[in-house]
Amino acid sequence: MTPDDKKTPGQFSRRRFIAGSAVLGGSMMMPGFMNSVWAAGSDAPEKKEIRVGFIPLTDCASVVMAAVKKFDEKYGIKIIPSKESSWASVRDKLVSGELDAAHVLYGLVYGLQLGVSGPQHDMAMLMSLNNNGQAITLSNQLKQAGVTDGDSLKKRVDASAKGTYTFAQTFPTGTHAMWLYYWLANAGIHPFNDVRNVVVPPPQMAVNMKIGNMSGYCVGEPWNQRAIQDEIGFTAVTSQDIWPDHPEKILGTTSAWVAANPNAARSLTAAVLDASRWIDTSDANRIETAQVISARAYINTPVATIQGRMLGDYENGLGKKWKDAHSMRFFNDGAVNYPYLSDGMWFLTQHKRWGLLNNDPDYLAVAQKINRIDVYKQAATAAGGINLPSGDMRSSTLTDGKVWDGSNPAEYANSFAMKR
Repeated sequence: MTPDDKKTPGQFSRRRFIAGSAVLGGSMMMPGFMNSVWAAGSDAPEKKEIRVGFIPLTDCASVVMAAVKKFDEKYGIKIIPSKESSWASVRDKLVSGELDAAHVLYGLVYGLQLGVSGPQHDMAMLMSLNNNGQAITLSNQLKQAGVTDGDSLKKRVDASAKGTYTFAQTFPTGTHAMWLYYWLANAGIHPFNDVRNVVVPPPQMAVNMKIGNMSGYCVGEPWNQRAIQDEIGFTAVTSQDIWPDHPEKILGTTSAWVAANPNAARSLTAAVLDASRWIDTSDANRIETAQVISARAYINTPVATIQGRMLGDYENGLGKKWKDAHSMRFFNDGAVNYPYLSDGMWFLTQHKRWGLLNNDPDYLAVAQKINRIDVYKQAATAAGGINLPSGDMRSSTLTDGKVWDGSNPAEYANSFAMKR
């Protein structure tokens, strides 16, 4: 065994990249070979036009840029981005077939698989779209009351009647709900017993805070930065403070769609992979991306609201400014995009913790069914030069010091003192 082969699960290895590509067929590694095969029609996408839903958030960027920069044409498809109003709308249109795929919350897809975020449907996760880049915003009213972080919020909540404060997230089984609950619980605040929590679509967060409907919210960018610019709130914590390089949005669809369109699924994944790599190549590309997605057809907010945090330039609305080492990433040499089984399993552990699941599911079996590593590896080979990790699990340490590596999910899910 070489030193390269000794990398821990989740670390990237050039040797494993080459070996993994060979499994898919050595001839596919030849430059231009795959595209020439598609051109000949033997591996053609079953659908030429693919309708992909998205919510107005900065992390929709790779889906939008795959269409705008025409990465899709390379793989014989046309991506049609479809702006949606809420995650519930994305869910409904995915399962009805009105959307072929979507920029979607990791936990929404897992919740659908288990029938806890809507009627049960077998789902598929094709790739991760981004790491990091979400935050929890608290109102300026709380700031004026002396609240600046979790500890001071805990004191304020304890001194008030139960349910005095309302916090918003974007979907009951989604990522934002889980970041919010995790942070509140780590501060000693029970997210169900001590405060109220409600669901609000991402673009409506800032306006709802402005009119006093909630004291805090968890959402993706640019709606945390928007609260600072509108002088209605401040960033109490970023999601990457809770879990550095955490999984966030995914490219999701139904299992039935992949079964009916395996070549189109691979082509779609490869095109979005190309766009992800392009965005992360340079700050110039990120600035261009911010300019594109700021338009009315996409996020519909000023470029300045998007661009700073996309470049890692943060302010918190309390006077602190910094360059974030774990700001939003779309590619990071392929490390962002791999459909790690442990990432999906983590959301299930939190669904169990907060009573969304009554019993422990077969965590690994669910993840293996949803996360289409087979499609991703084919797409990575088609795109070329995409490193693959040495394993399907990765290890992370969260803000409370707990280590998550997917090895014993039931024990992990039941290890939290605060639960529902």
